[in-house]
Amino acid sequence: MEIEVVLQPDALLVLVNDWTIPMAVFKLSLLLLLLSLMCFLSPPTQATDVHYCDKKASYDVKVSEIEITPYPVARGKPATFSISASTGEAISGGKLVIDVSYFWFHVYSESHDLCEKTSCPVSVGNFVISHSQELPGFTPPGSYTLTMKLEDENNSELTCITFDFSIGFLASEAVADI
Repeated sequence: MEIEVVLQPDALLVLVNDWTIPMAVFKLSLLLLLLSLMCFLSPPTQATDVHYCDKKASYDVKVSEIEITPYPVARGKPATFSISASTGEAISGGKLVIDVSYFWFHVYSESHDLCEKTSCPVSVGNFVISHSQELPGFTPPGSYTLTMKLEDENNSELTCITFDFSIGFLASEAVADI
């Protein structure tokens, strides 16, 4: 590709392989190309709707948002789930219990110390729980449901949320149902 800038009395032109393009159009095209590349290079995120396990319950911890990075989630790659929440009372410790179901069949569980996922003690107000997970490369495609329970040090349930996501047929394809 040959690029040549030509200064004429009435215009500044760019010659690209025998095509004459006004400089303003060339600069705009270059800017749009750079902006498009920036969108592809930055990790995408997805905010997911929050559903409480028991819609009638009055949980002490209110979850406002779940953000999944990168989005979509890919098998064999790490994904981070950032849970934005608030509490009316300080929380000195507890545990985070995660259960995953595949087409209504329980397939996976894990439990973590709350203080490993956020700073403790959790003060009154807003806080974020961050959990990273890598889906195995052999994860089958289909619909999954993730349930997260937050329990205090006495095993009392502070909140329980659930959300669905789908793993596609291709290794890197995954879509969250929101």
